Amino acid sequence: MRVEMITKEYPPEIYGGAGVHVAELVSALRETVDVTVRAFGAERDESGTFAYRTPAGLASANPALQTLGTDLEIVAAISDADLVHSHTWYANFAGHLASQLHGIPHVLTAHSLEPLRPWKAEQLGGGYAVSGGIEKLAYENAAAVIAVSAGMRADILRSYPAVDPTRVRVIHNGIDVDKWRPVHDEAFLRSIGMDPARPSVVFVGRITRQKGLPYLLRAARLLPPEVQLILCAGAPDTPEIMAEVQEGVRLLQQTRDGVVWIERMLPRDELSAILTAATTFVCPSVYEPLGIVNLEAMACGAAVVGTATGGIPEVVVDGVTGRLVPIEQVQDGTGTPVDPDRFVSDLAAVLTEVATDPARAREYGDAGRERARDDFSWAAIADTTRALYAELTA
Repeated sequence: MRVEMITKEYPPEIYGGAGVHVAELVSALRETVDVTVRAFGAERDESGTFAYRTPAGLASANPALQTLGTDLEIVAAISDADLVHSHTWYANFAGHLASQLHGIPHVLTAHSLEPLRPWKAEQLGGGYAVSGGIEKLAYENAAAVIAVSAGMRADILRSYPAVDPTRVRVIHNGIDVDKWRPVHDEAFLRSIGMDPARPSVVFVGRITRQKGLPYLLRAARLLPPEVQLILCAGAPDTPEIMAEVQEGVRLLQQTRDGVVWIERMLPRDELSAILTAATTFVCPSVYEPLGIVNLEAMACGAAVVGTATGGIPEVVVDGVTGRLVPIEQVQDGTGTPVDPDRFVSDLAAVLTEVATDPARAREYGDAGRERARDDFSWAAIADTTRALYAELTA
């Protein structure tokens, strides 16, 4: 079987969970399946992997149009495949057209949904309507839609009611616990300003509305003074959200020490060292289909505090691998808390509970690594994906 895998992100150009997912899935699938990867961006030196830049004539166009231009370049290069598999709306148009052009099944994996990310209009302007239209077209015509969590499956069927529920399958994201493992490096921690002897709350994620970072910055004002806040946060969606986070960090640093902000992309061993040293990792997202970052933290032995939304409750077992923070959300697609002050207060209370009980936090972390290893292996996920391919091409 020959599969064309289409993705915006692929190593070394990865900025989110979708890119991590594709890289790990491809590696696992290639043990038995002939997979060609077609990615956006600069040339890659990996065998069977090809990259495509924005067509020169669209260099100054709206980002949504640039995406469609790159998709067309990808479709033109595809031939002799048994199946095409796309990831995120950026690649969905290419998958849809390749399916039509060559009469092959199109599988897409849902990592997020445009109707549930209305803040993307800040980034894309009118292109947000284009991205939503493309996503709708692809979902309604795909041979199969893979949801990375049951929560995501429910979101898909609610957002796109014309999609046949029998075509939406749940296959979770995964983690490689040999790559993501506890790393002890106090010298590195001190070099970035983190004190291994103090309790800490660690955040890792892009600066985007869905990750809930502004709520965390407000909650951090309510944490005990001995608790550090380590922010590994970069790649802002817009200058506006970046400015909001910068102001939040500035105000926080005026009232407490131990606030460390790392904007650069960290190599895995350095990030693992931070996660290993964390008293707790926090995922304050208001929208999160699953959250590979939670699995990365668990694999490093960190307790996880996460918002009880999307697919997070399918990863974090409340009271076993960490804690879940309740949230009631406005049903307008933004994920905004109905009562933001209450969400901030609840988040601060749960973080304080975990960060001030290091023995319990270690118990959560040990259980989390065990769960990551036993329930979220890429080998099992690749087997399930391969079976779906076989079903669609039989």
